Amino acid sequence: MAIITLPYRYLERLTGTDRQTIIDRIPMIGADIERIEEDHVDVELFPDRPDLYSPEGVARAMRGFLGMEEGLPAYTVRPSGITFSVDPGLADIRPFLGSAVIRNVNLDEEGIESLMALQEALHWAVGRGRGKVAIGVHDLDAVTPPFRYIASPRDRSFVPLDFEREMTMEEILVDHPKGQDYARLVEDFPRFPLIVDADDRVLSFPPIINGELTRVTTATKSILLDCTGTDRRAVMTATNIICTALAEAGATIETVEVEGEEMPTLAPAERVVSVAECASLLGLPLTAEEMTRLLRRMRFGAEPDGESRVRVLVPCYRADILHDWDVFEDVAIAYGFENFDSALPATSTVAEEHPITAVAGAVRSVMTGLGYLEVIPFTLTNERVLYANMQRDPSPGTLRLLHPISEEQTVVRTDLLPLLMEMLLSNKHRELPQRLFAVGDVVEACVTFQKVAAVSIHPAADFSEAYAAADVLCRELSLAYTVAESADPAFLDGRRADIIVDGKIVGVFGEIHPAVLTAFDLEHSVAAFALDLTAVPGYPVPPGTP
Repeated sequence: MAIITLPYRYLERLTGTDRQTIIDRIPMIGADIERIEEDHVDVELFPDRPDLYSPEGVARAMRGFLGMEEGLPAYTVRPSGITFSVDPGLADIRPFLGSAVIRNVNLDEEGIESLMALQEALHWAVGRGRGKVAIGVHDLDAVTPPFRYIASPRDRSFVPLDFEREMTMEEILVDHPKGQDYARLVEDFPRFPLIVDADDRVLSFPPIINGELTRVTTATKSILLDCTGTDRRAVMTATNIICTALAEAGATIETVEVEGEEMPTLAPAERVVSVAECASLLGLPLTAEEMTRLLRRMRFGAEPDGESRVRVLVPCYRADILHDWDVFEDVAIAYGFENFDSALPATSTVAEEHPITAVAGAVRSVMTGLGYLEVIPFTLTNERVLYANMQRDPSPGTLRLLHPISEEQTVVRTDLLPLLMEMLLSNKHRELPQRLFAVGDVVEACVTFQKVAAVSIHPAADFSEAYAAADVLCRELSLAYTVAESADPAFLDGRRADIIVDGKIVGVFGEIHPAVLTAFDLEHSVAAFALDLTAVPGYPVPPGTP
């Protein structure tokens, strides 16, 4: 969840209403008030609404919610005549680029703080810590178009932001605070991404740091925006959100030609939704006209399409609208959650803990007692992480997504151990030792059941550590087991063992194979184990979702 600072003076100017009205009503659009200060309010927003991660975005939404404006915001986009070329050598590094020119910028200190805060919030929510998307904003008047996005030699030097001396890009990764934080994203590539102008001056070293040459100040009147990354949809989402936020503050947007494509368009997406389905889901007696009115209050373009459907134009900054039900949720927000009738359930029951929950609770108690930290990996992953990196054959029961939105999320997880290995990669810049575990659902052959997995990474991690942790867990769960030599290719031969219950392999433990460590770019030994919780006494049979 993102916590966004909303300065009262700036927000009042953008919304045209007073701070108390905003404080009273902002929770109704899906924001929790974290703290109220003398000059600002901090609000916590869900990660599915990155368009609200700035005062400009909140003001746009509040003007509609409060009835001051309605319908689709109109953003005029003009051509700038500026071009951006992309080096084919970036195809395996950071291949995607989104860009725009933003003119008539009028930034005071609050505006600059808002822009920088939005940039960092998008790095977290959309960019996955800059790995998926990194954003750069530059003073356009300090450089000369056309611009080039190139794969540069690693010894190229420039003056990075907040420094006064030139540094090579390799030095930046070691000596600059941002380089130390994000070096893992590029350090293994033979060349580094770099953005330069017509005079070969450096604007940015994405995803690490901008150049001091293009620092944005209160004197900046024109901005060049660059969004680079590994996922085109995420790159364009970040581009649209930044552009529309600055447009809300009075700036004008101009396109940049990137390899023959004019961007951004800021055009809405169109979908047609069912009035009856929305009414049934929300329990409201809606008509097409009423639904249209509520959607326009949420800043959608909407008009009745006969009596049973509504044609909806989704704003370009609403990256969260993936299904008709996402539209219906906004209908509920506009209607007002406080206006729904309260009613007691038709049936009354006495609750008790589900056996699966009891088993998972026992696992958590044991693992935290052993000094492991619980993490919650994503349910969706991909076959590279699940199988290729682990040197395992794909499971024939893997559940695949019909229309995945990312190459990183194409299947439902069948195991937890590979996701813990991926998490170790994400945290390789943190201190050692790291001991993590996860317990939760996996899906195989369309059956949902539960597993637990644990990893320990440090120079001395070995078979004995994995055996000890697995043994303690099994004994505390009253699981009678035997062990046998394992053939699991994810573990090192001679330092691996299967956990066997009633003649069936239900788990494995040992030292992770060096090839698997290499696949996950890990530099230290990993002791690990995994266990199928359906083998635990008290687990309901047959397995299934509680």
